[in-house]
Amino acid sequence: MPYPLLLLLGLLAPGTALAAQDSAARLDLTASWVGYAALAMFSLAYVLVILEEKIHLRKSKPVLLAAGVIWICIAIAYNTHGLTHVAEASIRYDFLEYAELFFFLLVAMTYINAMIDRGVFDALRDWLVAKGYSFRTLFWITGSLAFLISPVADNLTTALIMCAVILAVGEGQPQFIALGCINIVVGANAGGAFSPFGDITTLMVWQKGMLPFWAFFKLFVPALVNFAVPALIMQFALPTTRPTARDKAGAAALKPGGLTIVALFFLTIVTAVSFHNFLHLPPVFGMMLGLAYLKFYDFYLHFRTRGQAVARSLDIPPDSVQHADFDVFDSVARAEWDTLFFFYGVIMAVGGIGFIGYLGMASTYIYGDLGATSANVLVGLMSSIVDNIPVMFAVLTMNPDMPQVQWLLVTLTAGVGGSLLSIGSAAGVALMGQARGHYTFFGHLKWTPAVALGYGASIYVHFLING
Repeated sequence: MPYPLLLLLGLLAPGTALAAQDSAARLDLTASWVGYAALAMFSLAYVLVILEEKIHLRKSKPVLLAAGVIWICIAIAYNTHGLTHVAEASIRYDFLEYAELFFFLLVAMTYINAMIDRGVFDALRDWLVAKGYSFRTLFWITGSLAFLISPVADNLTTALIMCAVILAVGEGQPQFIALGCINIVVGANAGGAFSPFGDITTLMVWQKGMLPFWAFFKLFVPALVNFAVPALIMQFALPTTRPTARDKAGAAALKPGGLTIVALFFLTIVTAVSFHNFLHLPPVFGMMLGLAYLKFYDFYLHFRTRGQAVARSLDIPPDSVQHADFDVFDSVARAEWDTLFFFYGVIMAVGGIGFIGYLGMASTYIYGDLGATSANVLVGLMSSIVDNIPVMFAVLTMNPDMPQVQWLLVTLTAGVGGSLLSIGSAAGVALMGQARGHYTFFGHLKWTPAVALGYGASIYVHFLING
């Protein structure tokens, strides 16, 4: 098997091999049928993910199957040797990692769907169109907002919000939507790289104590370069026209509760950040508390509707009922479940590959023989193939002895390297589901050279300023 593939798959393991079983016996399955079968299943699954838009097979299906088969093979091998609980403990650890990401995403998606239901983004579209902005100007506005909001709201949540704006503003303009989504992914990932809580990977680095709080902001200029370079190139492919304004009869009406839900969403983000910064609890628990805000507001809207019905002796105009009625569980049901299950398959499959033993095989080579700079640049390239979260987890598990400038470099590359491909970051994968049919793997791949130019420029600027 080619060694680079071993190196790649070893780095993708989210640390489960070392975290789950310190005292239990471990088997080296890297040269066994289990290891080869796992690598084959994982590779085949990712080929099918890449071909999703060609064969119309949802991306969650192959990775779900691969995850199940990989862990079946592992369990058979360990049970054969009488180690019946070793694999169980490791898969539970992986599942906990996924559960945190799942509920974080679910709450964010629920809020986005609730705002869509209340007409927030349609009203925003009409406001932006009324301002007379061209598609090129809107491209820069949405990308810049993604870059500036993600350091506070995290890149995934920011990408979901701005994508909803792009879909509303770019109605009937598939080229603008595709380029706008790429710009949002690049901007959100770049913006999240220079903040301790802008990305899950930066949270991990900060929580591990590898970098102090204010050190992350040294990456602001490199991150800005990473966003600006591809945006400058992509803008020339945008339509030169302006969005078509709707007449007053067709203009979107902001339904009751729309602005309140927006405020509750930002309160939820503040709650999640506060849970991590002040209570030292995982941010996902703050997001779940924020879901309670929305549920209680849902109850209030229903209560107000019932009160109006009683006051008017059940004689309510149909439009009033439609605008006032809101059910939070409808928003939960409209979450992008294909994306959520895709993340499950990736984390569990990659966790199984790491548990087999490829992480230990790769760690010595990448930081021992290549050197810190080459290794950290390579980490960014690897994060473009599989989400940067397991890649960074693997680096932290290796815990290489590096100076601060190198820890800043790997934080930058892991964050912005995921923008090279649509499947390289949580933001990209989420937008593939949200803008299905407009933002695709091959649509993003077409502009990968421009994104790669920004990637290289950001590394150069980092050494120029911080090195």
